[in-house]
Amino acid sequence: MSEVYRQAGEKDAQQLLDVTYRAYQLIRELGLHWPAANADLALIQDNIATNECYVLEIDGNVEATITLSKSGEVKAVTDLPFVKWFAVNPERSGKGYGGKLLDWVEEHIIHGKLGAPAVTLATAQKHPWLVAMYERRGYERILELDAQNGDGIMYLMRKTLTAQPYYNLKGIER
Repeated sequence: MSEVYRQAGEKDAQQLLDVTYRAYQLIRELGLHWPAANADLALIQDNIATNECYVLEIDGNVEATITLSKSGEVKAVTDLPFVKWFAVNPERSGKGYGGKLLDWVEEHIIHGKLGAPAVTLATAQKHPWLVAMYERRGYERILELDAQNGDGIMYLMRKTLTAQPYYNLKGIER
């Protein structure tokens, strides 16, 4: 079995669409208004072109993906990197592929390449298991938001990647 961690390119768009659409089925059922949940090929292509989209490829097949945002969604709150569009092929659920990719991106991209002391992501309170999963992985809730769009409470979560003190919520030390 060969594992390859890499940045996605245009050639990956169709596979990413397939994995993301199937992985976000529960998000659609919950009625959450997340762009990735109803992405079409054009939106996937735009995500690859405007952000840093990473994949874990197993034996030539994309099994997990995550995006390091370049769009500034949380810049009003923090300058820390923000990841989004995390998806794992549902047929490979339970094999740890998502965790491996998230670990790799945190270590090699967020901390290694960018030198960031921490990373952020957002998830919905009403999702039955995402909040608990991220907390088990070391993320903590740092902010509650309600965009009044029907998604309910969203949590901005942060994971510390280094023991060094840093400034986060606009000058408030960790």
